[in-house]
Amino acid sequence: MKFLIKHPKVFVLLPIFLLTLTMITISADSTIVIRKTEQSSDSINLEDLLVKAAAYADRLEASVLYFVCREEIKEWIDHTLEVKGSFGFVPDPTGQRRIPIVQAKKIRKSFVYDYQCIRKEGQIQEQRTLLEENGKIKNESNVSLKTSVFHYTTNMMGPVGLFGARFQPDYKYAIVREEKKKGRKVVIIEAEPKKDDQTSTNLYGRAWLFADTGDILKIEWNENRIGHFEIFEERGKQFKRIPRIKVSSEFEVEKNGLRFPSKLFLEEAYVTKSGRAFVRSKTTVEYKDFKFFTVEVEIK
Repeated sequence: MKFLIKHPKVFVLLPIFLLTLTMITISADSTIVIRKTEQSSDSINLEDLLVKAAAYADRLEASVLYFVCREEIKEWIDHTLEVKGSFGFVPDPTGQRRIPIVQAKKIRKSFVYDYQCIRKEGQIQEQRTLLEENGKIKNESNVSLKTSVFHYTTNMMGPVGLFGARFQPDYKYAIVREEKKKGRKVVIIEAEPKKDDQTSTNLYGRAWLFADTGDILKIEWNENRIGHFEIFEERGKQFKRIPRIKVSSEFEVEKNGLRFPSKLFLEEAYVTKSGRAFVRSKTTVEYKDFKFFTVEVEIK
């Protein structure tokens, strides 16, 4: 998985993996750690859980999918630090008129799309029809995302790169803690790249897994390997603050043993030396009203 950032937008390429189905084994090269510092429990066998997670990730990687859903996006941008002390005019969010720059400090946008996703032979095809923009009815077919800060692709394949059997030797894993969700035990696992692997560009982070099945419910991605992070760093220099990017993917929708994206959250913030954060932008994406036409796993 990797991120591609392209100024002025940030293009977030969430995982699309073109891999062959592998045997569900855990390599001896995988590093397994049980961390005791955050209410970790000895009752969870991390190695067994990783085998389950690999089985789930490889089923997901071998899937053939065709579904549509409603994609609702809310985008919030605060230009306070950029326009402070500035004068002049900028386009308003609709692009229809120009407003004084002092009124453009905080901008809110919203979009509703009819989203279609087809996955076969390891390839994903996405298509969108814009239904609403900032509360106004639209009907625009085959459109690109109109978000201003982050531009993303599907995040459905995220678990594959983090827990797929062939990827697990690239990471070291640690149990962080356990939680309960709807009466089921959930284990939070930290996945980090091995220190001796300096060439890898795989993203990593913290994941929430069902203990009994290894299904991945949520992933919080670490910002350290976001591509072109220098764009945020340059903005941080202008603000005299350190950039902090948060990206999380949730998979609450289940069909035929596979989990589908329910929410994507992206936050761009800048932190002072004292730890005070200024949030410049937030993008929240929710997926609703799924209609499934094909949800299968190819047997090879």
